[in-house]
Amino acid sequence: MKGVSVESAARGMTVPRYLLLASVLLLALGGLVMIYSASSVSDYVKLHDSAYHLKRQALWLLGGAVLAWAVSRIDYRAISSSRWFVYGGSLAGLVAVFFVGVEKYGGRRWLSIGPLVIQPSEYAKLGCLLLVAAWVVEWQRGRLATKDLYGRLCVVLAPVVVLVMLQPDMGTTLSILAAVFVVLVLGRLPVIQLAAIFGAGAVVSAGLVAVERYRFARFLAFLDPWKDPLGGGYQIIQATYAFGSGRFFGVGLGMSRQKFFYLPAAHTDFIFAIIGEELGLAGTLAVVAAFGVFACAGLLIAMRCRDPFGKVLAGGLTATIVVQAVMNMAAVTGLMPVTGIPLPLVSAGGSSITFTMMCVGMVLSVSRYGARGPVPVKAVRHEAEGGKRAVSGERRRDGWTRPPRAVGGSGADRRRA
Repeated sequence: MKGVSVESAARGMTVPRYLLLASVLLLALGGLVMIYSASSVSDYVKLHDSAYHLKRQALWLLGGAVLAWAVSRIDYRAISSSRWFVYGGSLAGLVAVFFVGVEKYGGRRWLSIGPLVIQPSEYAKLGCLLLVAAWVVEWQRGRLATKDLYGRLCVVLAPVVVLVMLQPDMGTTLSILAAVFVVLVLGRLPVIQLAAIFGAGAVVSAGLVAVERYRFARFLAFLDPWKDPLGGGYQIIQATYAFGSGRFFGVGLGMSRQKFFYLPAAHTDFIFAIIGEELGLAGTLAVVAAFGVFACAGLLIAMRCRDPFGKVLAGGLTATIVVQAVMNMAAVTGLMPVTGIPLPLVSAGGSSITFTMMCVGMVLSVSRYGARGPVPVKAVRHEAEGGKRAVSGERRRDGWTRPPRAVGGSGADRRRA
């Protein structure tokens, strides 16, 4: 970044930072309102507490906000230094799920720690992203060969993918692989190699769908939900009813009919359908716009970061959240098969909200400390007595700038230089 001072670079991060915070605040607070609306009836009937999920989500959101604030105050490079700890801890959690995990909805994906129920696969995304981002930057700097980069990716991703698929949870597996692929794209790997990776991933995904009966049933329901209206196509049909009832401005906040035990997972995976029913097309477009602002703000922070690692990390974390949101909204509207992925910041779920807020905190950390990144200074102008002289300097590892060598001077000076 030529001729841009640290102060001006920091000022360039201010507007994207506020836009990012505004979009997160809108989605999170709007999510609390919609979680209460979508879950109050079932909570009252089943638990005699209509605000059960609202209170739980509010506590998770408060904890996530504190976590995001704490992470944003720490230099992201210091956080990255513990990436193996994050990856190893999440991997241990994925293994522990098979021994002491909680089984719900036909899968064993959660760990119960006292009153908390966490999903280790959410944090496995973060561990994988931190590792891949660091290796991509090493590859960019010529310190890592391409074959070694791919070898490391296979070694790190293989156990995570296998463990998550055994839960089974193909939706989360796809979101992890999509996040890693986005980081590779941001790292500017050769297009031919990226196309080959995408093609291989598509073939493997198709094979995994074909060999498992329930996944194949979901795919058939996606093609024609009315072939099995009480089975695989039930959720899609009920979501379609919700969107159709909402029209442009919706039936009114709290007035959904689908939440009366018609639409399963109304407060989690299918909360976007309740938004469409109660707030109509206007409400759903507001959610899409908020995620659009979030994406633009995060990518602006990535582009304006002076540190290559910060660029890749901020872009990858932003894209991870946005891709997950797109996958959820596409599944609920029938544009892709149901994957079981929650809508970030909006759906109920402690692991989802804390993971998302950690990502937000790290993007904010990049916006705060990325302007001070270790960038080599190629040329600076120095005003000296008798006129301007071009000089060059370089930034030391400790962040200070070495004094430039003078141009000209006596012959003895030049010989000493």
